[in-house]
Amino acid sequence: MRVFVAIGMLLMLSSPVSAALTEGDEARPLGRELVRQLEEEGDVLRAFYDARDTRPAWQEDERVAAFAAALHTLERDGLDPQDYRPDHLLAQYRQLAADDREARARFELAASRTLLTALEHLQRGKVDPHAIDPDWEVPIEPPELDLAGVSQAIDGQRFEQAFEQARPDYAPYERLRTGLARYRNIQRLGGWPTLPEREVALRPGDVHADVELLRQRLAIIGELEVMAVDSAAFPGAAQDAPETHRYDASLEAAVKRFQRRHLLEVDGIVGRKTRAALNVPVARRIDQIRLNLERARWLLHGLPEVFVLVDIAGYRLSYFRPGGEIWRSRIVVGRPYRRTPSLRSEITHLTVNPSWTIPPTIRREDVLPKVRQDLGYLWRERIQVLSPGGEPLDPWAIDWSRPGNVILRQAPGPNNALGRVVIRFPNDHLVYLHDTPAQGLFAREQRAFSSGCIRVEQAESFAQRLLDDTGTERDLAALIASGNTRNVSLARHVPVVLHYWTVHPAEDGALAFRPDIYDRDDALLEALDRPLAL
Repeated sequence: MRVFVAIGMLLMLSSPVSAALTEGDEARPLGRELVRQLEEEGDVLRAFYDARDTRPAWQEDERVAAFAAALHTLERDGLDPQDYRPDHLLAQYRQLAADDREARARFELAASRTLLTALEHLQRGKVDPHAIDPDWEVPIEPPELDLAGVSQAIDGQRFEQAFEQARPDYAPYERLRTGLARYRNIQRLGGWPTLPEREVALRPGDVHADVELLRQRLAIIGELEVMAVDSAAFPGAAQDAPETHRYDASLEAAVKRFQRRHLLEVDGIVGRKTRAALNVPVARRIDQIRLNLERARWLLHGLPEVFVLVDIAGYRLSYFRPGGEIWRSRIVVGRPYRRTPSLRSEITHLTVNPSWTIPPTIRREDVLPKVRQDLGYLWRERIQVLSPGGEPLDPWAIDWSRPGNVILRQAPGPNNALGRVVIRFPNDHLVYLHDTPAQGLFAREQRAFSSGCIRVEQAESFAQRLLDDTGTERDLAALIASGNTRNVSLARHVPVVLHYWTVHPAEDGALAFRPDIYDRDDALLEALDRPLAL
């Protein structure tokens, strides 16, 4: 690709079309034609040329060739350079007649549209999230591009500077770009070995030929330092030696790190699930990184210093506190058939010692079958039966095969499904963050067990931090001890984002690949790879 671009640049520099056409008297008729054609264009393109005082941008051989070369570099962001047709751009320019002002103005505007499209994709993403997720509810507006700065970068042929202005200015995005380059390098070097399917798992202490393949596989991604390197085989692979067949302690530690990153049971045993994760082809991992770069472009703009990020597929909550501290906690999210939505809102208040009005879906699918089997279930779970108007009803007087519009409400207490505190934020899906009495679920690596709301480990610690950081002078422990149900408004609202990531870039640069619990990756990848109609 680089060779082709270099050849294209040489052809361009030998073209009869000269930069001198933009100077002196001959530039004025082109400028007038450009103004005429701009009258039929959109606001963004007109604003771009306003920032340039309507000076043409694409009438110099070297600049057009440099722009085409720069478009190829968008591959580093997981975008397809062919969407922007850099080779066609060069071919069109070579065919322009020096005195055809109308054609030259058309090319001028087409090249600028290509630039602005690329910048928009870097800033907002190529794919409209609403097109693949009707429940998408994250209205984030990126900052406006500095078109004057973009114009100056073009004049100086500093296209990477223009691209950098559009990209999300957050470390996780750059880590994903670095990870993409690393995994593409692994692909160029031949990928990684596949472990044969076996009925018997590999365990620490085993001596088996598959252990050498396992060492190679983990060494390639940097999880394991090996005793020797065979550069003619896989990068980082160990040479054939008896000790490479032994599943030793260092290999066990590397397997556990791999399992932890992939949200597998961390036991050091290479069973069916761990083997399947190891055998995912590198091309598929590259695709996962690309589509999570796209998700980052949807989200990583305009985030304040203080906010709460709920990582749905990673089962993790991160609270970015004032001063830079990050408080993290494990979470439980919605089952695949009761998905936790992606949304952006603001935490407005807490409910202490909450009751729980059981939602219609949970009432119908979970609670009523248990009540029909055993009416004592209501008493054991402290569930009240209420009329639509809120009046108490006698459970024995109700035909539970056809209960009508009765309301089921669980009384406050330590066994309430919402625990001792709920963290609330307005949204159309009626979801919230909350405590839970089912603390054992947090010990599992994959935690999609809820009905859509998010259960938070150490929810009381999280809630007290929210109170402290927003200047809401309340002692949560004392409020809980009172036993009274009450809402506590935060003195300042805290932004909260619920989002879905299937690749997480850790601070050390390692990539953690998560199971696609809601089967969203394939639809996004198909949309991302769909050729762009320019």
